Amino acid sequence: MTRDSFSEMDARERAAALLDPGTFRELLGPWQRFESPHLERQGIVPQSDDGVVVARGALAAVSAVVISIEGNFQGGSIGEVGGAKIAGALELALRDASIGRPVRPVLILDTGGIRVQEANLGLLAVSEIHAAILALRMRSNVVGIIAGKIGCFGGMAIAAGLCTTLIGTEVGRLGLNGPEVIEQEAGMEELDSSDQPGIWEIFGCRARKSQGQIDMLVPDSAADIASAVRSAFVHNDTFRSRTTLTKFQNDEFV
Repeated sequence: MTRDSFSEMDARERAAALLDPGTFRELLGPWQRFESPHLERQGIVPQSDDGVVVARGALAAVSAVVISIEGNFQGGSIGEVGGAKIAGALELALRDASIGRPVRPVLILDTGGIRVQEANLGLLAVSEIHAAILALRMRSNVVGIIAGKIGCFGGMAIAAGLCTTLIGTEVGRLGLNGPEVIEQEAGMEELDSSDQPGIWEIFGCRARKSQGQIDMLVPDSAADIASAVRSAFVHNDTFRSRTTLTKFQNDEFV
């Protein structure tokens, strides 16, 4: 791990590390007790932000929204409340983009997928997240980061694939089904989840980069990831403006 290891930070610290100094402002923070009503009934202690941090601020002096999932709470699983926070934040970014306000949306993904205790509600929430990303990327670039110890699995792996740019580190993993799930359903003959070197050869971000599923592979450093995020927006903003200009030029000749 590096001295400023991104994977060692919690969700709130990761969001703050990406934003310009002094611009971090949290929406629906813990003091507002925005927590799942379903966990306590099952003997599970809820978390007052339901494991999702939504922050507004600036990235290179441009307005930004950073959504950061806490992998240490319920494995970063997505339920009704956390999913609503993510979808709602993306929809707010879309509202800004739709009226011409520049916005830079970032998803920090550290999640095992849908929360088992809220399965159907989680499925609905993740579908809303997918729809929000697709709508938003028509007007703005969306950057995803996979840098946590959980990785990114399940329905949120699809969300990762929908991002305009996906950034990963050696610490991150990406897959539709996690190693433990595959072993449980298909047996150790199919996959031994205790074979860590083998798991990283399949699911690790370096492997995913070689397969074209990760766009940028960077060190597990907050400074390097913040720099990569800024570079992704600068590159994609330039590309988007060029392709839009080409479209308009082509339209003139139709």
